[in-house]
This record gives sequence, C-alpha cells and structure tokens, in this order.
Amino acid sequence: MKWSFVIQQKVKASLLLGGIMVVILLSALVSRMSLDNIDHSLSSIYQDRLVPTVDIVYLSEHLYSKRLLLEQGLEKNASTSWQELGKQLSVHTHKIDSLLVEFQKTKLVEEEVKALNALKTHAQAYATLEQKIVRLAAHSASQEGKELFQSEGSQLFQQSIHRLSELTKIQSVVGQKLIKDSHTETYYCNLLSNLQIIITIIIGTIVVSLVVNSKIIRQDSQPFHLN
Repeated sequence: MKWSFVIQQKVKASLLLGGIMVVILLSALVSRMSLDNIDHSLSSIYQDRLVPTVDIVYLSEHLYSKRLLLEQGLEKNASTSWQELGKQLSVHTHKIDSLLVEFQKTKLVEEEVKALNALKTHAQAYATLEQKIVRLAAHSASQEGKELFQSEGSQLFQQSIHRLSELTKIQSVVGQKLIKDSHTETYYCNLLSNLQIIITIIIGTIVVSLVVNSKIIRQDSQPFHLN
C-alpha cells in the first residue's frame, strides 16, 4: 500500500511539475516576444519617427531659404546674378529631393504616404516655377516674375509648408502610439516575470514537500524487529 501511495504521489508530482514546466516555457516565449516588440518599437521611434522629424526641420529650412533667396533676388533685380541665383536654388532643390528620398525609406503609415506624395508634388512644382521666374527676370521680365512669385509661387509654398506640418503631426501621433505599445508590452513582461517567480516558489514548496514525505516513508518502512 505504501509503495502504491508513493507511486501515486510521484505520478501526481510529475504531472504537476510537467504542467508547471510547460507554463514556464510558454511564459518565457511570450516574454521574449514582448521584449522583441519593445526593441522594435524603440528602434522605430528613433529610425522612423525621430530621424524623419529632424528631416522635416531641414526640409522646412531649405524651402524657406529658397523663398528668401528668390524674394531678395526679385527685390534687387538689376544687381542680381540670375544665373548664380538659379544655381543656388538648384542646390537647395537637390537637398530637398535627397531628404524626401530618405524620408520615403522609413516605415510610413497610410496618412504619411499620402502627405509625403503631396509634398513631393508641391515641392517639384515649386522648384519648376522658381526656375521659370528666374528665366523671366533674367530676360527683363521681372514684373511678370514677381507676379508669379506672389501668386502661384506663394500658393505652392504654403501648400508645401502645410504638408510638412501635416507630416509632423502624424509623426507625433504614431510616436505616441509606439510609446503606448511599449508600455503595454512592459506591463505584460512584468506580469509574466511575477508569474515565473510564483511558479518558482510553488516548485520549491513541492520539492521540499516531496523530500519531507520521502523521509517519513523511509522511517515508517524500517524492519519490524528494529522497533
């Protein structure tokens, strides 16, 4: 009977320990996935949110620089070297194109794709209009160039700035979501960590209980003539 009881206890203990090991294994896998998600979110915050936000600042700077250069050139008119001004504008345009290409390489949500495509369209149209204004001014048609600069040029410039502002807002919203997701994953990691601690305590209790029961059974099973 005693050996039957011991075997039953061992079977129960084995099943219990096996179940606990499965739970520990699953919790460890889930914890690893959560840590991977946190790492991905943090990397995305830097690569896909922080860096593009800096690029937006540079894009804005180049757009305003071009606007100021052309405005000053039209004000000076006769004393302006239109060929040199055209080259300066082209340098800024090239830098804007490079920044847009880098921006497009990042992970974009649907709203960002639409805003970025619109920005590219407005920026290209504005660059083409700038060169047209420079050619007009170089051929003594500065008044016509000023009118284009103040009408269509102003509209395209404002549209470009509006798209930059829109991209900045989207960056902020998506960045906040990534941070919130990271906090959620951290919460689950802590929860699983606490679960593993509890399971470890349970295993320790079971082991101690088995050791104590084993000693009692060995004492009870001593030969009768020794009593």
